[in-house]
Amino acid sequence: MKRKILRFIWKAMLWFFGLSILSVIIFKWVPIPFTPLMVTRIIEFKLEGEDAIYSHKWVPLEDISPNLQKAVIASEDGNFLKHNGFDFEAMQKAFKNNNKGKRLKGGSTISQQTAKNIFLWQGRSYIRKGLEAYFTVLIELIWGKERIMEVYLNSIEMGNGVYGAQEAARHWYSKTATNLTPREAAGIAAILPNPRKFNASNSSSYINRRKDKIMRVMRHVGKIEY
Repeated sequence: MKRKILRFIWKAMLWFFGLSILSVIIFKWVPIPFTPLMVTRIIEFKLEGEDAIYSHKWVPLEDISPNLQKAVIASEDGNFLKHNGFDFEAMQKAFKNNNKGKRLKGGSTISQQTAKNIFLWQGRSYIRKGLEAYFTVLIELIWGKERIMEVYLNSIEMGNGVYGAQEAARHWYSKTATNLTPREAAGIAAILPNPRKFNASNSSSYINRRKDKIMRVMRHVGKIEY
């Protein structure tokens, strides 16, 4: 019985590694139609008795303004172009701040957020964090920075039921993602910590201050070279 259990576990692990690597290879080229979070949100809407809101349209990275690319780097991951998936300095700072009782702040990179959003469920657990690290390594090795940014900007939640740069630009500013100004891009980046609560346009004073800070940092990002 013990040998059968071990054999089953071994086969399950082989299948997991094989399918996970295959899926990462496929999504290096194929647009990602939906994410686990999108499905979760639709279920939440239904359980609350509301009409499901789902707005998502994939566009290539060249159709997304460099302003938005700079804005998310400035706000979410200043070392995105330099690290290999993990920013250990940022993680250490976040750990110290959280231990001091300050406002909870994550140290996740854009690569980690992308791995989580595309392949995993929401929530906090050691299992999920371990799988997040595994998929982060895979996408860094197989996708590279340019594809990670493309997937990130096409998949993350940027409003209540709004996913990806194209629909966020349409929802908040009635324009395409190509034409986002630095201020508008900073507005979208500013709400990413809680896009269902905050507004990128007609924003609160708190979000406007975040926009100002992001724009200051954007000036130092420079030309993006993947």
